Amino acid sequence: MKVLVGCEESGKVRDAFLRRGHDAWSNDLIAARNGGPHLQMDVMQALDEQEWDLTILHPDCTSMAVSGNRYYGIGKPDHWQREAQVQWTVTLWEKAKRIAKKGVVLENPASVIFPVLRAQGAVIQYIHPWQHGHLEQKKKTGLALDRLPLLKETNNVYEEMIKLPSKERERIWNMSPGENRKRDRSETFDGIAAALAEQYGSL
Repeated sequence: MKVLVGCEESGKVRDAFLRRGHDAWSNDLIAARNGGPHLQMDVMQALDEQEWDLTILHPDCTSMAVSGNRYYGIGKPDHWQREAQVQWTVTLWEKAKRIAKKGVVLENPASVIFPVLRAQGAVIQYIHPWQHGHLEQKKKTGLALDRLPLLKETNNVYEEMIKLPSKERERIWNMSPGENRKRDRSETFDGIAAALAEQYGSL
């Protein structure tokens, strides 16, 4: 399959598909962290570069995440940024649906984008890292799906995770401020990347 992983500089999801023999490309405005097949350009342009079977999108969540309501909610000074990002993301979603032959996945944390996409026919699913082998609790992730089945859990480690001290199982949630905090908090877990490649790469 020809797979585009839009707005991804880590290469995590791209590499999971590559390992399964697919022609997968990551895309971002900046270079890929570890090299590899990468389209360094706007994701709208990347969608036009090749004929894609599957598209997985990771649009910026800063203004759309519900955790940012105190900054971007209705009545807040930066609410205009949320409105603009939602409109841009809807445009991206609609373009990806027209181009991808088999389906589209759009990933974000708990976000105001999901009710909008649900109203346009997307199937919305929420997953957790502990459903895919990671001892991490507060990292709920939403998936908007077009023409694709729900992602099945692959390795549920909830019982093991819940026994850990909160500072260990909430590592991402409590990540210290730093230059790469946003990048590291948004990086896809290996287990989730593998699940996407295994389940959607076999369609």
